[in-house]
Parts: sequence; C-alpha cells; structure tokens
Amino acid sequence: MSTRVYVELGRRPDEPAPPPRGPSPAAIIGLVLGLLGIASLFAIRALTPELGLPSLPNTAQDLLTLSISVIIESLPFVILGVVLSIVVQHWIPDRWISRAMPRNPWARRAMVSFLGMFLPVCECGNVPLARGLVLRGFSVSESMTFLLAAPILNPVTIITTHQAFGFDDGILVARLLGGFLIANLIGWVFSKHPAPESLLSSGFAAECAAGEPHGRGGRWNRSVTLFVREMGVIMPALFIGSLIAGLVQVAVPRDVLVTLGSNPLWSILAMMALAFIISVCSNVDAFFILPFASTFMPGSIATFLLFGPIIDIKMLALLRTTFTTAVLVRITVLVALLSAGIGLAVNYVF
Repeated sequence: MSTRVYVELGRRPDEPAPPPRGPSPAAIIGLVLGLLGIASLFAIRALTPELGLPSLPNTAQDLLTLSISVIIESLPFVILGVVLSIVVQHWIPDRWISRAMPRNPWARRAMVSFLGMFLPVCECGNVPLARGLVLRGFSVSESMTFLLAAPILNPVTIITTHQAFGFDDGILVARLLGGFLIANLIGWVFSKHPAPESLLSSGFAAECAAGEPHGRGGRWNRSVTLFVREMGVIMPALFIGSLIAGLVQVAVPRDVLVTLGSNPLWSILAMMALAFIISVCSNVDAFFILPFASTFMPGSIATFLLFGPIIDIKMLALLRTTFTTAVLVRITVLVALLSAGIGLAVNYVF
C-alpha cells in the first residue's frame, strides 16, 4: 500500500505489518446470510407452484419477481467487480499504477474517471473495485470519482445509449459530458475534506488502517481471503437493497410518475424518482427508458440516465458498506442537483 493512503487513514509506513489473518467470522457470516437470503427468494418463487401451495397474492409475486430480477441483473457484475478488485490489489505491480497516474490532483481525477473504459463493470461491481483502489493507495476522493464516473463512462453503456438514442436531442452527449462533470466536481468537493478517513464507514476505515491481508500461500491465498471478505460485505447489502427496491416498486404506482412527463421540471423530478426506485443496471437502462421518450422531455431522459447509475436504492445499500450515511446524503443531494440542472439545460436547448 502506498504512503499516501497510510497517511490518510492513520497508519505510518514504518509501522510493522499486521499479523496474518484470514476471512473474519463476520465476513463468513455475512456471506452465508446474503446467500441464504437470495436463495430463499428463488426458492419461494420456484416452489410455491411446484408444491401446490396456495398462490401468492399478486403483490407478493410482483415483489419476488422484481427483487429477483435486480439480483440476477446485478450479481454477475458484483462478482466481476470483486475479481477485478483482487487483480488491482494483488496482481498489478505498484510501479504500473504509479507510472500511469499524473501527479496533478485534477489530472489524476480526470484519468480515474476514464478507468471504466478499461474496466467495463456496471455500478454494482464498481463498489468492490473502488474499495480495492483505496486499499491500493488511491485517495478517498479519487475512489469516489471513479465510482461516480465508471457506470457512465464505459464502452458498454456508451454503445447501448447510442443504440437507443443515437445523437437525437443531445441525450447521449449530455450523459457522457454530464457524467464526467458530476464525478469530477464531487471528487473535487470531497478532496477538500480535512479528514478523509471520516468519510469511510467504520468497518472499511478499520480495514484500510490495518493494511492488506497477509497470510500463508502468497497471492493466491490472499486473493481467496479477499474474495470471501468482500463478498461477505457486499452480498447482504445486495439482498437488502434488491428487496427494498422491489418493495418500493410494488408500493409506488408508475402511472403517477408517467402523468408528470410533459412538464419541464416535474418530468425531471419524476424521472429521478423512477431511476431511484427501479434500480436498473446502467448497461441496459437506455433501453429500459426508451419507451418513455415519446412522453417525457429529452432533459428528463438525460436526467434519468445520469442520476440512476449513481444513486438508486440498490446502490445506496452497496455504498453504505464503504461510506458513512452522512456522506451518502451529501453525495445524493449533489448528484440530484447537478443531474437536474443538466436536464433543465437540455430541455431549454432542445
């Protein structure tokens, strides 16, 4: 780990390395509970008709279906994100990263914004990857910049957005430029914080201060340990976030949101609410929202495509594993204001 992150998180480079350690009991318990929770959703959905049990109410069926769809959509990217995090922490030499990154803070954050072009993971998988970047020596604000930019500035999202909208109404351009602007502005704001370690959740801050895990068996053993630990943190959050996303979608009628689509301001607020509730992956959200383009103004579509990949129910549950609640509230407010402002500008121009 670099000197920089030691200084930020409270341990000096000359301190002795921590003793060997494997996956903590809390990580193993979290992984088991997360897997059991997810498996139970699938089991209830599958076994109810098979066993001839009374049919579930429509609301309960919708809840299970929506929650499972969020999990199916997110889980592969979560696993990929954890694997990439392991690669970054244990398999890429420090000198490669230090040579590639400029020293100027603005230039560093700008370059971090484009890491998603080479690591095309959706927003769910970016959380464990961003945790790995902090452990590898990136500052908290740089990791935050990556988290906000990568779901939008990656080749899969760019291609799907272009396929859905082309260059019509400035939606694609607003999404790309807006995503870069939002990520770098928020990264700059939090780079001014006098105590970066206070931005992190207590569990993750302690993990950073303790340093990288050391153990027998070299990098392979450390990689397995890190995989279990990260999945133990992420899986319960994914289960809870998916379940809450399903509950909210069942409780809030979409018709209420759609009727607001023709008003320049209310259409933007409605699309932000829809993005927050639906929690759809950034790699496919352009096709999800395409049918709404005939009734909603282009600025509101652009707002949906900016706000949703960064802030939704599922993402907040995942982000809480890394940042404090107060930080997430501030990020949410900033992203909402900036996304709405860009949407209003698009409505004004087009």
